[in-house]
Amino acid sequence: MLKQSLGLRLQQKLSPQQIQLMKLIQLSSQALEDRIEEELEENPALEDGTLEQKEETDDWDDSAQEEEAASDDFDGLEDYLTDDDTPDYERSISNYSADDELYEAPIVQTKDMRDILHDQLAMRSLAPQKEALCKYLIGTLEDDGYLRRALVDIVDDLAFSMGLMIEVDELQSALEVIQSMEPAGIAANDVQSCLAAQIQRKPKEGHWALALKVVTKHFASLSKRHYSKIMESLHVNEDELKAAIEAIGRLNPKPGAVAVSGGSLSAHAIIPDFTIEVVDSQLELRLNGRNAPELNVSRSYKDMLSHYKDVKQQGGKADKEAFHFIKSKIDAAKWFVEAIKQRQQTLLITMSAIMNYQKAYFFSGDDRKLRPMILKDIADEIDMDISTVSRVASQKYVQTPFGTKLIKTFFSESMTNAEGDEVSTREIKKILEDAVSEEDSRQPMADDALAKLLKDKGYPIARRTIAKYREQLNIPVARLRKTL
Repeated sequence: MLKQSLGLRLQQKLSPQQIQLMKLIQLSSQALEDRIEEELEENPALEDGTLEQKEETDDWDDSAQEEEAASDDFDGLEDYLTDDDTPDYERSISNYSADDELYEAPIVQTKDMRDILHDQLAMRSLAPQKEALCKYLIGTLEDDGYLRRALVDIVDDLAFSMGLMIEVDELQSALEVIQSMEPAGIAANDVQSCLAAQIQRKPKEGHWALALKVVTKHFASLSKRHYSKIMESLHVNEDELKAAIEAIGRLNPKPGAVAVSGGSLSAHAIIPDFTIEVVDSQLELRLNGRNAPELNVSRSYKDMLSHYKDVKQQGGKADKEAFHFIKSKIDAAKWFVEAIKQRQQTLLITMSAIMNYQKAYFFSGDDRKLRPMILKDIADEIDMDISTVSRVASQKYVQTPFGTKLIKTFFSESMTNAEGDEVSTREIKKILEDAVSEEDSRQPMADDALAKLLKDKGYPIARRTIAKYREQLNIPVARLRKTL
């Protein structure tokens, strides 16, 4: 049986403005620039203040307040037309000073792998069908330059998608044309054949001859670092094998990752959101001044609202609709300017707390001086929610005297050392990294040995934890670290 009833309950919900503010806080400097460009295009009441000269605040007619009650459709008009006590500089936002240098990402002229191959193909005199097959194969290559699909599958694709009936031998002939191009090793089906193709273009003597034998006949042993087995099978000494392996190490296992002068591509550049400097033995924090252009509410839109002050009594439906449209755009522009201000304040407050918390690190640059720090530590310090701190740290960088760092790397869990003190896991990872870099590469230490080494240094860590940290540091297992 259905039954209706009334009830009251409290429920916390974020307003659309609060949600948008959270999204703005999470954006990096480059993403924020795109967001501001989008807002400038969508909202004509928002202007880039760097393009126009700011005007002094106009004296609005306060007598309109007496007429306001005559029309409910124009309630609140004076909130937009009278700002005698609020100068323009408080209703705009400038994120940089005139002394700041404009930083732009460099433009690099490049061509990708497929452009290079098409250019070389154009220099060949091939039959039309063979040239078409070559172009199809170039389009089938993966980004690293490999052709991992079987030729028989590509033959089926050509038959079903293009109605082109060919034999595998004909497609193999087209593939050989591509494999003869630069860079060497292009269109190989695996790493072994890729390296072999590159070695075959080298001199057929000395360490290159031995390198070809190692790659073609003992690639599995090479991958597993079974050097003694290779030396025994090929009847070579350690120095000879070492020279061959060094030669193999100079080859390119990803021939597709090439770039030459010609095309146009924007180079990826990290623009730090903050800068920390040591000035007179004190840490100085600055927010990147180029986060956004100078923004302000359009004067022409405020003038249009002023016009409605005179026509509102006799205005028709069209005038009222125009009024509401202008009012909504000015609302949105004012909110956006205020949101940018709040974003800057939140970023500065949060990063300032992080800087003070990790003061020892920013003075020295030593990872071992990083204190254990989690999001809650900073959230409690600045009396904000953990999610806000997470958004500030997300995708943002800080330029320090010791390089540009991702802010999230300053956060780490803690553990207790042998003396009962809490230390950061970053400190432990740094000690682990140093231990691996100083080990004998001919006899690298296994995880058990690394765990014992750290325990002797006062960090009782389990072997599985060592393995986890090693993977996070992209350090391979001992077998793969072994060299001659």
